[in-house]
Amino acid sequence: MNRPDYQSVGKSVRKKDSLQLLLGKPVYTDDIVPDALVVKLLRSPHANAIVETIDTSKAKKLPGVVDVYTWEDVPNERFSNAGQTYPETSPYDRLIIDRHVRFVGDVVAIVAAETEEAAEKALGRIKVTYNVLEPVLDFRAAKDNPVLVHPEDNWHMLCDLGGDNTRNLVGGTADSDGDVEAVLADCDIVLERTYHTKAYNQAMMETFRTFTQLDRYGRLHVISSTQIVFHVRRILSNALGISKSRIRVEKPRIGGGFGAKQTAVCEVYPAFVTMKTGRPAMCIFSRKEAQTCGSPRHEMEISVRLGANNDGRIRALAVNTLSNSGAYGEHGWATVGLTGHKSIPLYTGSLEAFKFTADVVYTNMQPSGAYRGFGATQGQFAVETIVNELAEKLGIDPIVIREQNMVREGMAMPAYYGEVTNSCALDRCMERCAELFDWKAKYPVREMGNGKVRAAGVGMSMQGSGISGIDVGSVTVKLNDDGSFMMLIGAADMGTGCDTILAQMVAEHMECSVENVSVFGADTDASPYDSGSYASSTTYVTGMAVEKACTQLKEKLCAIAADVLECKPEELQFEDGCVLRESTGQKVSLQEIAVKSQCSNREAPEATAMHSSPVSPPPFMVGMAEIELDRETGVVEVLNYAAVVDCGIPINPALARIQVEGGIVQGIGHTLMEDVTRTATGKIRESSLFTYRLPTRLDTGRINVEFENSYEPTGPFGAKSIGEIVINTPAPALTQAIYRATGVWHRELPILPEHILLAKPEE
Repeated sequence: MNRPDYQSVGKSVRKKDSLQLLLGKPVYTDDIVPDALVVKLLRSPHANAIVETIDTSKAKKLPGVVDVYTWEDVPNERFSNAGQTYPETSPYDRLIIDRHVRFVGDVVAIVAAETEEAAEKALGRIKVTYNVLEPVLDFRAAKDNPVLVHPEDNWHMLCDLGGDNTRNLVGGTADSDGDVEAVLADCDIVLERTYHTKAYNQAMMETFRTFTQLDRYGRLHVISSTQIVFHVRRILSNALGISKSRIRVEKPRIGGGFGAKQTAVCEVYPAFVTMKTGRPAMCIFSRKEAQTCGSPRHEMEISVRLGANNDGRIRALAVNTLSNSGAYGEHGWATVGLTGHKSIPLYTGSLEAFKFTADVVYTNMQPSGAYRGFGATQGQFAVETIVNELAEKLGIDPIVIREQNMVREGMAMPAYYGEVTNSCALDRCMERCAELFDWKAKYPVREMGNGKVRAAGVGMSMQGSGISGIDVGSVTVKLNDDGSFMMLIGAADMGTGCDTILAQMVAEHMECSVENVSVFGADTDASPYDSGSYASSTTYVTGMAVEKACTQLKEKLCAIAADVLECKPEELQFEDGCVLRESTGQKVSLQEIAVKSQCSNREAPEATAMHSSPVSPPPFMVGMAEIELDRETGVVEVLNYAAVVDCGIPINPALARIQVEGGIVQGIGHTLMEDVTRTATGKIRESSLFTYRLPTRLDTGRINVEFENSYEPTGPFGAKSIGEIVINTPAPALTQAIYRATGVWHRELPILPEHILLAKPEE
């Protein structure tokens, strides 16, 4: 579709922080904080145990050790580490330190020392005796297991979402429309499959890290690499038992998050030390800690039943998900909902009935959290793969079968809370991707000689744009002395470019250059409230707050200009970056308004606006993969990946493209190499980037990305989200390509070379 002729929006503007990053300027937490106590954590070697005794006396006597804290020193009020809007859908199941340790890596003691060397030595001098208990390590057997992960009496949830600690249940959900069983009974073909995805790690380059100190007013000042400054403030208030008014949280540049930093993984430990000692404290997770004690993607098992006619019309889908939350329940209930609600609606065009059920269980494993895609990744791997299996079984091109069944613009989606697709270019994404990829030439299996074969696969995806009815975005825009603008935000730019994208929107509304818009955020003392950067919400939700704030600011600037011209504000309008009195042709510049605002003025030249959307319009995407598989080694080489995305109107096409390319690379890693395995006692083996293999540029082939624009009427400048959807299509596309090359469907991720070599075709 034709894009409106905007001056700033829709342009590939350079990121606001690009030069600082390019020149290596101090921008990250560890670069900018002063000297502080080093905080280290003693961790449990057992998956389930009670601390019987703990002797810290020798550790405390070491030179440079300030103190050592145990379960006896912390408050006994449980809290949640989940970065979610209050009331959180995650259980209050944590203590700062608990006598009952629940996974290998759970915190047993906190060491505060003058140097890292002293802190490390102290960890080795603490003597602990444990009463080792039987752990729950099989999430399929966790529900109603006699071994309880959380037997405590003060476990509680703020929302009734099916959670029950006496049954090892974090929560559950169910949704349906129509009579699934009746429709399945009437179908020509019914497929029933079960799929399994692992607990993938975000593996961001900057690990978890937080600095804390008491400011000149005695308040707790927190500088953290986080996506959720306002939620961190609440979490620390709950954990420490102090008022939120005594806590300030800010974030500098973030070295990657991908959802990991939507959980307050490390903030509470240095904060506790600072409150105890009155001294600045710093906690930095090692790579091993980030890999084994962070907040990875939820491991899930997803069972799907699909009913269809022989002509390829999909009539019924039933999805049942079992999610492994690990030892704590952060984001468990929220994540599992997307496995059904973001996969089933893709086939709204033909579905007569659907059913979605899910359980989230506790186990004695590393606790999980948010990760880009947030449940949709797992659900779409399952549903898209079973649709590809249907296409192969019926001998129908998988593109054709999707074109027969896919959701289209104007349709109501019962499996997506009844929302209507006001903007949907999924059909055009499929058509353009097939052309871009050259599907007709690459879909047939091609023998290349020397045991190598080439094949292709496809997948499609939808996500959301914020959490409807919950997420809040806020912006303050104010006029500076020189006629430029300052924008204050509470959203966190974690490399996604939201500082730049929101500045482009301000520039468009206020008819100035992007360079004339400065950005400040995120800081709980200065920024207006924002839920944070997650759930693909910033461009869509906070972007609408920008629109509202700029509209209000224009009215205020006209009111100030009216004093200059000694006329009524109704006679004025904001035009061409100044205020115009059309009847006389008089103009008042922004600089003149700024000067007037500082003398005998009653109208502040600034505006704050908040936005929350009752809907969450989905972006859509199609991805196609071409591989070359070596039958002698099982090695899969990704040759080409084509993707076409409908994110409404891209605000910054270059940044949008980078988002797509990065998500595809992550999806390729999930499918072909990133693996998490555990010992019989629950210890994670892949504790470094040597053993947890991530894709490099050499592993991802040629990636080709394009956009098919739609126009979302509820979004800023017609925009929807793009941050999460981009990770979802590689798994089903690559899985189908591997099937076509080998004749074997792999229903567990990742698909490693040894899995390919050992697998046998199904009869």
